[in-house]
Amino acid sequence: MMNIVFLGPPGAGKGTQAKVVCEKLGIPQISTGDMLRSAIANQTETGMKAKTFMDAGQLVPDEVVIALVRERLAQPDCKAGYILDGFPRTVEQAQALQSFAAINAAIDLDVADEVLIKRLSGRRVCPLCGAPYHVDRLNGEKNCKVDGTLLIQRDDDKPETVQNRLAVYHEKTAPLIDFYTQAGLLHSIGGNLTLEEISAAILKVLEAKA
Repeated sequence: MMNIVFLGPPGAGKGTQAKVVCEKLGIPQISTGDMLRSAIANQTETGMKAKTFMDAGQLVPDEVVIALVRERLAQPDCKAGYILDGFPRTVEQAQALQSFAAINAAIDLDVADEVLIKRLSGRRVCPLCGAPYHVDRLNGEKNCKVDGTLLIQRDDDKPETVQNRLAVYHEKTAPLIDFYTQAGLLHSIGGNLTLEEISAAILKVLEAKA
């Protein structure tokens, strides 16, 4: 059984690496976004509570998100372990998580801000099919290779927005690094390696913990 928390700033590659590790270990990847959508679709009591806040354009309170996580981790597919991606986001959430889940490892993908700003602000996406691109590999091309649609830059990938997202991360989420370090669970991996090298480093850490 391997219960893992993935940490790291926006654009560090948490989602990509979580998918690789989940496939390798045969465990589910759990994100707060997926949990919210599932709980609302299934009309669970907690899901309906979350929906009232979302419909009003408000952030879902900690106690509701924590209840959602608790519900999700009690599902049969989590018995062999799971990866939490996007939760906890604060030390308070991590403390609450400790009360009902035994975390084996916290993997931190450590990438410098300037690298993330370049990586995220260079992203382009096809508004029609959703295909992702990066300006470094487009060679000046501005249209989707799949359907020819003009590529766009998402608002949350604009440099000033990326800087704001990173500032929020450092203020709210980065203290989790200290929390999991003190708990003896943190394993920091340089996010500037290749995707394959990062995956191999994560799996090596997890094999040592098994």
